[in-house]
Amino acid sequence: MYIDPVAATWQKSSFCNGASSCVEVAPLADGNVALRDGKEQDGPVLVFTPSEWAAFTAGVRDGEFDLTSLAATAS
Repeated sequence: MYIDPVAATWQKSSFCNGASSCVEVAPLADGNVALRDGKEQDGPVLVFTPSEWAAFTAGVRDGEFDLTSLAATAS
């Protein structure tokens, strides 16, 4: 799926404080959510369905992707 980076309204977390090294998120017209690296704005974009986005953000909030959690599950 091609995402026109100019047409999307990209947002950064308020925790970024204007830094360029944060991820950016954009709601899409079809209800999906796009995610990209703020440093590579012309780079690849991940697209999530609404249910995938909800699961991903819940995992982030729960610490599922913390490095210590990932290391424990890898062993």
